[in-house]
Amino acid sequence: MERICQQEFNTQELVAKYPARLNDRNKEIVFDISSPEGAVHSGTISFSRWRQMQLPNTVTRGRTRPSFKLIGDFFTYDSSPQGQVDWHLNFAHYDLFCAYGGPLFAQDEMQVAEHPALASLRHALLDVGLKPVTVENGTPTPALIMGVERRCHVATDANHDEGRPTGLYGNSFSFAAEDVIRQATEFINPPTISNILAMEAPAYGTGRYTREEIELVLSVALTGFSAAVHESREKISPDVQIVGHTGYWGCGAYGGNRELMPFLQMVAACGSELNTMVFHSGGDSAGYDKALEMIEELLPVDKEVSLDKLLSQIESMGFEWGVSDGN
Repeated sequence: MERICQQEFNTQELVAKYPARLNDRNKEIVFDISSPEGAVHSGTISFSRWRQMQLPNTVTRGRTRPSFKLIGDFFTYDSSPQGQVDWHLNFAHYDLFCAYGGPLFAQDEMQVAEHPALASLRHALLDVGLKPVTVENGTPTPALIMGVERRCHVATDANHDEGRPTGLYGNSFSFAAEDVIRQATEFINPPTISNILAMEAPAYGTGRYTREEIELVLSVALTGFSAAVHESREKISPDVQIVGHTGYWGCGAYGGNRELMPFLQMVAACGSELNTMVFHSGGDSAGYDKALEMIEELLPVDKEVSLDKLLSQIESMGFEWGVSDGN
């Protein structure tokens, strides 16, 4: 693994020097709840960006590593038990956190709202000359952010009694009344601590996935997961258990296939030495279930599989791009 850059920031100084820049009233409400005047922001945030890995010649799925776990909800960012470090995906744009201040409330923007120091981090990186990007010159460069406080939770589920009959996710957020946003936003005290893996999925393809598109998805996921493993072992302990939390990465606005994308993340988990990959389905497990069937068939336990052969098999299955959901 090769780092492109790394820098640490004192969180209190970061937030004070680089306040969030918001141009949506509902976002202002959430930020005011999470970070009221006089709030103390604790700890140190570590930012790093990683050079794309070359794909290996073979991949093996271990008997116990990685394990795959399905959770029917979205991310809950539970505190890690002793001896474990958890990483949560940011379904990133190549220009990291670029839309956090506007009206949209998709996965990326929701994560920044709940972890408000991420907004400050973007501006700090720009100020010190580090690029807040997850793709540079067409090449993936996943980013890791360790030690950021989660200071609030925003309920986005549909709840007619609380004034959000269609929920608050995506474009619905900006149309909600202010009192609805306040009721949906819960201050977390004391804050929990999250580690974020930001990587952009390929976007807006059409027709069947090409071999090159499949390789790109796998390469991005493998680089990101491997960087998280490397950083965890270096900063925490060589023996720490490393858990990656993901979901239908690239399958919303970007139109990715909801069976292929979970499957390729599973293959990447096998190649990265993650201990566990937790898949958050948001209530729709069909794509994950199919991916789990495929991993059992195409990547049997303890069998070293040629990656070239595996990629050819995947291409021959004729996976089709989906359609953007507009969020």
